[in-house]
Amino acid sequence: MTVRPWMAALTFCFLGTMSIGYLAATTYLVVRDDLIGATMARQARMQYDYEDRIAALRAQLDRLTSRQLLDQQVVERKVEKLLEQQNALFSRHGKLGSLLERAEEQGLQMPEIKQPAIEGTDGEPSGKPRQAALSGGIQAIENLLRDKKPPSAAPIGNALAYAPLRENMADRADRVFSQVTLSLKAVEKEQFARIANLTTDASETAAAMAAIMRRTGVEVETSPTSPEKGLGGPFVEPMTSASAFDASLNELDTALSRLENMRETARALPFGNPAPGRSVTSRFGNRIDPFLGRLALHAGIDFQAETGARVLSTGAGEIIAAGPSGGYGNMVEIDHGQGITTRYGHMSRVLVKIGDKIAAGDVVGLAGSTGRSTGPHVHYEVRREGNAVDPARFLNAGMKLTSYLN
Repeated sequence: MTVRPWMAALTFCFLGTMSIGYLAATTYLVVRDDLIGATMARQARMQYDYEDRIAALRAQLDRLTSRQLLDQQVVERKVEKLLEQQNALFSRHGKLGSLLERAEEQGLQMPEIKQPAIEGTDGEPSGKPRQAALSGGIQAIENLLRDKKPPSAAPIGNALAYAPLRENMADRADRVFSQVTLSLKAVEKEQFARIANLTTDASETAAAMAAIMRRTGVEVETSPTSPEKGLGGPFVEPMTSASAFDASLNELDTALSRLENMRETARALPFGNPAPGRSVTSRFGNRIDPFLGRLALHAGIDFQAETGARVLSTGAGEIIAAGPSGGYGNMVEIDHGQGITTRYGHMSRVLVKIGDKIAAGDVVGLAGSTGRSTGPHVHYEVRREGNAVDPARFLNAGMKLTSYLN
């Protein structure tokens, strides 16, 4: 057999390849256990790191969720408190409504107080009336309460993106609460200021009317004064806001009642003019009697008037005399209470009868010249406890009271 060179080379390559494979297999079998162990250890470390990260993120998420729940509970408690204050103020406004209507009826001017605005849900002043502004503040709070999960732009795993959102939301909630609370306090302050102003105006008006009527000899009820000495009593805690509000309402009610009583008294008493626009021809006091030519007391005031001119009641009251009465001719006498009566004499015709209830300004008869008279005119007297007093004092007081009665 002839061995050629290429056959020798092929054999040598085959043997070399087998030797190398054998050595590689032997090496692999020697180091295989170390490679497998390292790979498994690396995978275990990666798994533990992943699980630790998941646990940390879950714990952080739980903390954020707990904080959110706590914030929500705090917000809900604040909302309940604000709603209680708001309802209390609206309830107070309802109680105040009837007194404000009475004050308007008495002609008292309502103080104009600027209405502050509250930031609405968009963060800008709404510019609406206070009730709408309060509703906007409550709406903003409700929006905060409904925002229970972060936006999609902030992944759950990114705690740093979520924490500032909660902090900003809390800051916004505090801002809204502060604004609503300040507005509620402003409403309460406005109510107290309005009550105080109306009470002062009513008391001052009643006092002014009383001073005017007192000059005519009419005694009317005035506000009680507090004693300067002899003060004392046990220590009691200051009144709460609710009790202070009720006390201020009582003061306003008392002041309005006093003013109403003062005006009723002024309208009942003879502060009007029996012949408006007519000139006075003879005043109250001593004068020369036109029939006897000697000094005599003229117990009233004479107003120039043609026959048939209307004669008006100067105050409200009850007719106690109506018809012929000696030198008065046709005469009407009205009882106004408090011992004060008025007489209207020399009328050509009487238009009322005894027992009639009349108001100030009602027509009681027509001017004339009946009885002891030299010509048509209106003879007008004012009497207190049957004694004649100067009607000019009542006429002057009536002109001053006109601005308080209109």
